[in-house]
Amino acid sequence: MMESKTKTMTRVAMLSALAFAAVLFIRIPMVLFLEYDPKNVIIAIGGFIWGPFMSLMVAVVTAFIEFLTISEDGIIGLVMNIISICAFSCTAAFIYKKDRTLRGSIIGLVSGTVLLTVVMMLWNYLVTPIYMGIPRAEVVKLLVPAIMPFNLIKGGIDSAIILLIYKPIVSALRRTVLKSESKDAPKMIVHPGVMAVAVLVIVTCVMLVLAMKGII
Repeated sequence: MMESKTKTMTRVAMLSALAFAAVLFIRIPMVLFLEYDPKNVIIAIGGFIWGPFMSLMVAVVTAFIEFLTISEDGIIGLVMNIISICAFSCTAAFIYKKDRTLRGSIIGLVSGTVLLTVVMMLWNYLVTPIYMGIPRAEVVKLLVPAIMPFNLIKGGIDSAIILLIYKPIVSALRRTVLKSESKDAPKMIVHPGVMAVAVLVIVTCVMLVLAMKGII
């Protein structure tokens, strides 16, 4: 039991450190006050390997680290950060746990992206007027042209990156920390066609961001 708890704590610490590093070094302004960072990629992959509860624990730890270090949004930002991460990562990991195949991963990632978009539109409608001090009517004007496409693009990029890097990451882990768990480790196979689509999704999302910013 102690060994199991130690392993879980080690995994949470490792994934949280990687997720925070992703936020610290890769933050890309997209539209208005919204920035893209790839922490959901790391947290969702952790959930794919060790289950949705792992994603939840890493989401909370990572959000608290951000709250204590680089975040300027206070407690409201902390709550929205946890909700955002869990909407995507925990949803994707939960569905993949039920169907550990390429099909299950795609359904999970698409579902996570849709839920992320819906939940963040709702929460931005509810709390953005509070911490930004603007009328709710102004927030409503931003939901469809800004907040919805941002979250769809964010989820799309994260999903595509996960499909591209999941197999090599798990293969590397099987040779090291997953060696004793090789029978239970997920063996999702990503076909070349899916990888090509993932690359196309990333390119399309980048082009959309550039278009939204008026660069192209």
